[in-house]
Amino acid sequence: MIDPLLPPSLIPRLERLSIASKRRVRGTTQGKRRSGRLGASLEFADYREYAPGDDIRRFDWGVYARTGRPFVRQYWDEQELHVNLYLDVSASMDFGGNRSIGAEGTGVPHAENKLHYAKSLAAAVGYMALAGYDRVQTTLFASEVDGKLPPIRGKASAARLFTFLQDAKVGGVGDLATALRRPQSMPRQAGMTWIFSDFWLEGGIDSLGETLSWLLATGQEIVLVQVLSPEEILPKLSGDLRLLDSELGTGKEIALTGKVLERYGNALEQYREEIARFCSDRGIRYVQATTDLPLEKGIFETLRGAGVVGS
Repeated sequence: MIDPLLPPSLIPRLERLSIASKRRVRGTTQGKRRSGRLGASLEFADYREYAPGDDIRRFDWGVYARTGRPFVRQYWDEQELHVNLYLDVSASMDFGGNRSIGAEGTGVPHAENKLHYAKSLAAAVGYMALAGYDRVQTTLFASEVDGKLPPIRGKASAARLFTFLQDAKVGGVGDLATALRRPQSMPRQAGMTWIFSDFWLEGGIDSLGETLSWLLATGQEIVLVQVLSPEEILPKLSGDLRLLDSELGTGKEIALTGKVLERYGNALEQYREEIARFCSDRGIRYVQATTDLPLEKGIFETLRGAGVVGS
């Protein structure tokens, strides 16, 4: 039996959260988010002087009684947000949890499989957006786009999102730049883009930075969620080993000593700092999630703590 991406008990709690977009939204369909335009929501925006042809129901008789001047009330136009979810399904994501033989006997806390954890986070974010009447599109990628769920809307569509994510197969080399190089792989409308990945990408920070610049040019507000296992952050290995590249299939004989692990840890920390610095300089939000943290805490502590979702 396949584990559900989201425990049923978590669903009602997700409905009380929402995607924390920093922008006012201009969408095409009525939703729950305030746009930069004035329209027909119930949230008051301002007054303006009455003009012939205005809706008489917006006439403010109280202001008229006090000032003798005719004014009508204006309200914010509430529109939908276009939310794009990108999920990395490259081979490096299939690590940790029950599927990772290398995790046994390492002394690290039990952790989820990275891909399953990333799927669950994407499902949670997608459900929040659907519950808020936002429009959600989901794309799977490795070195190319491996699958796409066209835009959906409303809580009734959540089952389609969950099934699509649950059925996603893993494999291939992670290369976000190559995957999104084709115009049809990029978002077609301004909105919010979430990328769930370990960011073990071909080309490293240069390739990632190039791709993020493309997304920014399309008017995207970007959130990166880097999903790593505790075994990757702090490996508990030693001795003469043969390490295999899960994506390329190549191997290397190496004597793992304390100094080698220290250099690895420094290189990983430097890479994460480079991502964080790049994102900070461009207004991109960067979240680090580890798979040993229970999913509920990953959502309500990690994501909410980073300010990318809110009540």
